[in-house]
Amino acid sequence: MTATPRPSDGTDTPRDSKPVFRLHRGGKIAVAPSITVTNREDLSLAYTPGVAEVCLAIAETPELADDYTWRGNTVAVVTDGTAVLGLGDIGPAAALPVMEGKALLFKQFGGVDAVPICLALRDTDAIIETVAAMAPSFGGINLEDISAPRCFEIERRLQERLDIPVFHDDQHGTAIVTLAALRNAAKLTGRGLRDLRVVVSGAGAAGDAVTRILLAAGIGDIAVADSKGMLGPDRRDLTGPKAALAADTNREGLTGSLVSALRGADVFLGLSAGSVPDEAVASMARNCFVFAMANPTPEVHPEVARRYASVIATGRSDFPNQINNVLAFPGVFQGALAVRATRITEGMKLAAADALAAVVGDELSADHVIPSVFDDRVAPAVAGAVAAMARAEGVVRR
Repeated sequence: MTATPRPSDGTDTPRDSKPVFRLHRGGKIAVAPSITVTNREDLSLAYTPGVAEVCLAIAETPELADDYTWRGNTVAVVTDGTAVLGLGDIGPAAALPVMEGKALLFKQFGGVDAVPICLALRDTDAIIETVAAMAPSFGGINLEDISAPRCFEIERRLQERLDIPVFHDDQHGTAIVTLAALRNAAKLTGRGLRDLRVVVSGAGAAGDAVTRILLAAGIGDIAVADSKGMLGPDRRDLTGPKAALAADTNREGLTGSLVSALRGADVFLGLSAGSVPDEAVASMARNCFVFAMANPTPEVHPEVARRYASVIATGRSDFPNQINNVLAFPGVFQGALAVRATRITEGMKLAAADALAAVVGDELSADHVIPSVFDDRVAPAVAGAVAAMARAEGVVRR
């Protein structure tokens, strides 16, 4: 993919002197026909009267819409603009460039068509009703940049209601890529996941999902911190997802600060906007891993982490081992749509992570525990694993 700013069309404003604004002028995606209509016969087949025959067939057998409309390969990318990148609650219109970018990446890397939908809604029930009402047009729903804890309920209730995949990428895309990178980091140092003690900074959407997938994958021990300290038995201020995390993690009963919890830890996973002092990183175990994924400012700067850690990962593209969701979501949806999956299960996410880790193969090194986003082996590998697991688990419609 080449991101080349558009040439001037004579309508430039002062902002267009910056390449990033010029590239975004007019948007990054467009709708293009998949057929051509050049004569009366074409028109009569593509539209009336011919289209009526297809409509009646679908009315009689609704699942035919997956074969005879765009639905079988199209995803809705839905946000309310309340948790956009590191920018926060900037609203639906300001979120649109990000959703357009997501749609671009779906197509570029997974061959999946995607439509950005930014909702001027804040009420959880209203969002669920709106997405459910438009679901017949799509083969899957990719939720994006919706604030926690609302995102948990929105995803859960939509998936309970719909028979197509509903996937909050901020949670599960991050989780899949993190697990893949951590598997390879452990392999590089002669360990397995069961040998690692992990400390997670951040108990929001991404922190919750990463913790859950690591538990499912058999991590040795894992504890989570929020801005007030470790989630554990001493905390009486926890409700909802944080209380559930506290119940399922922190086997050692760690209390107090993140800094104290890092003493002797094998892994730091940063999924917050905070920062970690140098001395806390220095107190971690030998051959530790630092995945500081806050973007654009990692919780631990890679130059600091390099003094102590054997493997370092960030969310940035200018350092090795970028934990980038584009390594997951195009292939996940490509595989799910191929078999008309009704949902994306935990087993499918684990399979996606294993397939992603395996792409690295013999190229494994401290600076290469995760493939490049431009490695064209990634999406097919992930898609194949997801489709196979969906079939094995019986969550398919074909």
